[in-house]
Amino acid sequence: MSAPMLLRERAPAKVNLTLHVRGRRADGYHELDSLVAFAGCAADLLTLAPGPGLSLAVSGPFGDAAGPDDDNLVIRAARSAAERVEGLALGAFTLVKRVPVAAGLGGGSADAAAALRLLAQANGLSPDDPRLVDAAAATGSDVPACLRSRAARMEGRGERLTEVKLDPQPAVLMNPLRPVGTAEVFRALGLAPGETFVPPGPAGAAPGDPEAEIARGRNDLEAAAVRIAPEIGAGLVLLASQHGCRGVRMSGSGATVFGLFSTAQEARRAARALSAAAPGWWVRSTMLR
Repeated sequence: MSAPMLLRERAPAKVNLTLHVRGRRADGYHELDSLVAFAGCAADLLTLAPGPGLSLAVSGPFGDAAGPDDDNLVIRAARSAAERVEGLALGAFTLVKRVPVAAGLGGGSADAAAALRLLAQANGLSPDDPRLVDAAAATGSDVPACLRSRAARMEGRGERLTEVKLDPQPAVLMNPLRPVGTAEVFRALGLAPGETFVPPGPAGAAPGDPEAEIARGRNDLEAAAVRIAPEIGAGLVLLASQHGCRGVRMSGSGATVFGLFSTAQEARRAARALSAAAPGWWVRSTMLR
C-alpha cells in the first residue's frame, strides 16, 4: 500500500518595513499603510496529508506557544475555505513552528496562508482563486498579504494590496522571546474611534520609490511597544551598532526588530555577533523580498 501524498509549504515571516497609522476608524479598526516583505530564512513549515476530516498537529521550537489546535489560524483558514468551496478536500496538517509567536512577524497569518496554498494544491485550485482570497481575508487582516508572500503595500486593515517591486534586502531579525500582544500595543497608542493619528517628526517619502520609503519611513507603533517591552529599544540599539547596518526598525507590533544591511555577508556577520552579545534572543540573518 502506497504512502499517502504529503504536500509541503513554507510559511515565511512577514516583516513590516514601514508601518504608518493613519487613524482609527469608526468601527474600531485602525487604518494602516505598510510596506511589507517576507523573510527567506525565517519560516514555519506546514505539511498536509489530504484525506477525510480536518486535524492539526504542532511541533517545533515554538510549538507550545501556538495555542489550542482547534483555534489555530490554520484550522480557521481551512474551515473558512471549506465554507466557500463546495466539496473541498481537507486532511491532516502538521505545523513545525520555527518563528516566535506574538512577535510582530505575522507567523499565525503566514501559517493560515500556507494552509490555503496547500488546499489549493490538493484540490487543483489556483492560489489566487477568489474564494481562497476571500477565505484569507475572513481569517485575518494579514492573511491576504501572506497568501502572496511577496513584497506589497498593505492599506486599510490589510485588505487593499498593491504589489511592490523591491530589491532583495539583506537583514537581521531579533526577538527577545517576550510575546507582545497586538491589541495591547494598539490600546497603548491611545486613538479614539474616528481619531486621526498625527505622527511626530517629518513626513515619510511619497509612495512610488520603495527604497526611499523604507529609508524615510517609520513604525508608528514602535514608541507604544517600547513602553510595554523596553527590550525592543535595547534590540534597536544593538542592531544599529553593527557594522554595515543602514537602518533599524520594529516589525508590526513587536517585539521583533530588524536591521537592514548593504550585503548578505554583513548581515550574516552581524547575526553571529548579535547571537553572542544577546544569547537569550532569537536572531536570524535573512533576505527580505
